[in-house]
Amino acid sequence: MRKLVARRAAVKAASAGFAATVLLAPLFGSGLASANPDAPLQLSADALPAGMVTALARDLGMTPVEYLDRAARAQQLRQYAADFRADNPDTFAGAWLTPEGKAVVAVTDAETGKLAAADGYQTQLAPISANGLEGALVQLSQWIASLPREISEPISSVAIDTLNSQLVLNVANTPTGHLLNLPTLIATIKVVLSPGGGGPVEYRPMGGDTYITATKDLHDTTLRGVDVCSFGFNATDDAGSALNISAGHCNPNIDNGGSAPVYVPNVRDIPNSPEVGSFAHSVLGGPAALDYSVIRLNERAVNAGMDQPRVRGAEGTTLTITGTAEPVTGAPVCKTGQSSTFTCGFVSADHVETQLFTAEGVSKTIRGFANSACTLGGDSGGAIVSGTLALGITSGSNAADAPNCAEANTQLAPYGGTASLGIPIRPILADAAGAIGGITVRTKPNAG
Repeated sequence: MRKLVARRAAVKAASAGFAATVLLAPLFGSGLASANPDAPLQLSADALPAGMVTALARDLGMTPVEYLDRAARAQQLRQYAADFRADNPDTFAGAWLTPEGKAVVAVTDAETGKLAAADGYQTQLAPISANGLEGALVQLSQWIASLPREISEPISSVAIDTLNSQLVLNVANTPTGHLLNLPTLIATIKVVLSPGGGGPVEYRPMGGDTYITATKDLHDTTLRGVDVCSFGFNATDDAGSALNISAGHCNPNIDNGGSAPVYVPNVRDIPNSPEVGSFAHSVLGGPAALDYSVIRLNERAVNAGMDQPRVRGAEGTTLTITGTAEPVTGAPVCKTGQSSTFTCGFVSADHVETQLFTAEGVSKTIRGFANSACTLGGDSGGAIVSGTLALGITSGSNAADAPNCAEANTQLAPYGGTASLGIPIRPILADAAGAIGGITVRTKPNAG
């Protein structure tokens, strides 16, 4: 698990402080058009695991029915917004769910707004189109990438805030961060000061949805430590082979393009931990600006049931995955991970970019979405769901160094609360297909 912009203990990172601005209010009337008949089906409320139900009540104040309803509405809005943007590319300015669960479509002129209103959506006028904001994000990211490392390091992320038609730049509250001169050619930038510092992440073997990996054999006496991450979504390739999708930065040999074995930790005898697979493909940055790995599971893993369409949370309770989804600002999410198990939150930004430096000092851009679910060290690679649909995997967090979520929530409250970066699942699947062939998130049990 890394801080939001850092990979492994060798990388120093600034904490990110995404504002968790999406709050909970009762569900009354979404204003959504009819549901997409081709949308993946969600499980019924009584099929959610007990650990997840507890997290929903604790973190969101939601019942399972409210959670599933809000998640389904978010995906309906996402589909409508995609079609609406295609028809109105110059005047579409974003879409989101309000705290009350109502769907909003933002536009830059009243005439376009009438079209969305006629379809039953609440509308809002915005000064800048979605295309304009995305173009400004590209400009700002290019400027950040051009800075010397000692100047750009305090910048942890930049996100599109569609609700307020602006870019949000997270800068560490350090002397260097205060001295940054932002480019005047890019308008509507809001600067958020987040806790400064960073430092190495403590890696420690734990049970649960955990795997460990290392650059050398676990029995090698020169081995200095292991990396600890979480399994994400089980998947299959075109040949039906069992895979798992996790975080790219979890592969300790990613910098040299190599692989590494993956083990389920034997906490009483780490060198003799059983091997359950190895990294088949890993990406960190690159043209797609993603952070993911594809782990090829071995026979031992399959025999243990690791090829089923489930993710595990608190006390061993499991959730069955029924399809895939896309991030929508305001959509409810829950995540699993070996450290914090089930925690829940909302998507607070559906388009975020971070710059990170590898141990060799190479700058890489990572693109994903922000959510407010508490995420701790070791949760990297864990599954993020909306309803019962696969939404993405965890890449980093501003709470990576916290011992538990209670302390993280207290310490980070002045900075907008806990926040983590998720890598969306659909771009992962598309990118991985070009490298290892077709890959699909498993949604049906393996009878074999």
